[in-house]
Amino acid sequence: MLEGIEFLNKEMFWLFLLLPLAIVWFIFTHKKETPELKMSSVKGFKIGNSWLPNLKPLLFMLRLLALAFLITALARPRTVDVSSKTKTTRGIDIVMAIDVSASMLAKDLLPNRLEALKKVAAEFIQGRPNDRIGLVEYAGESYTKTPITSDKAIVLRSLRDIKYNTIIEGGTAIGMGLATSVNRLKDSKAKSKVIILLTDGVNNSGFIDPKIASELAVEYGIKTYTIGLGTNGMALSPIAIKPNGSFQYGRVQVEIDEELLKEIAEVTGGKYFRATNNKKLKEIYAEINKLEKTEVEEFKFYNYEEKYRPLVILAGLLILLELLLRYTLFRSFV
Repeated sequence: MLEGIEFLNKEMFWLFLLLPLAIVWFIFTHKKETPELKMSSVKGFKIGNSWLPNLKPLLFMLRLLALAFLITALARPRTVDVSSKTKTTRGIDIVMAIDVSASMLAKDLLPNRLEALKKVAAEFIQGRPNDRIGLVEYAGESYTKTPITSDKAIVLRSLRDIKYNTIIEGGTAIGMGLATSVNRLKDSKAKSKVIILLTDGVNNSGFIDPKIASELAVEYGIKTYTIGLGTNGMALSPIAIKPNGSFQYGRVQVEIDEELLKEIAEVTGGKYFRATNNKKLKEIYAEINKLEKTEVEEFKFYNYEEKYRPLVILAGLLILLELLLRYTLFRSFV
């Protein structure tokens, strides 16, 4: 009943302490309100059984109830309708370039590198409601999985569909992945343009040099965060394909061109990270999320509706009813 109602003058509720005192006062004084006449005998008088004297305390209860309503009215009850409007003052366009080579099926992250990345990337996307995001896949070549869009449902669905396949040429073309990402962002009108490039290998394929792609990113004002994915040392990775089409796994030395990734990040104004396990990967995306904050301005509108007037009217009606009964029905007993 009181949901959504606030009281502006809550201190007025202290006046309710007067009500118990009024009740105590009434108990000790109400017997003295009716004059008594002592007679030695009532013979010759007609004795009636009227029930009105027993209802006389009703007058006091009406006045007490009216007082309670007045105290509540003094506390200024009101409802508050809050509406908000947000305005994005600094939008960010982000392209996530994801390595989908066979080595991304290595099991040094659980359940494997690619699935671990998809889980963390999904959380990152869901945490950027005001930005546009696109996806680029690359292995020996690259292509746009999803153009930059504000529809997060489309991006998340595309992210879930990313998997290793033999359609894309094998290898790791870091330069191609970066160049395709730049191409998706170069015409963007956003205040800030960002690429998050993730790989677990070295640039060994493609016809675009990563340094050339970095220069293109600088030319278009695109910042690049690079992530080297994979544990230090050996990792259980695919080494061959069995006759049934499944992978045969073996211990393989993890090889990541960290110098190249650091150079790409430094040249474009970004930062290089190394993710050696699931926890570290999640922390990296959380840090990037903090580094690239979208400025959102929020406007709140408050609509107050006073609710004390009905209480005052109700208290007035109770007082009028009490006076009416006092000087009509209960007149002989007042």
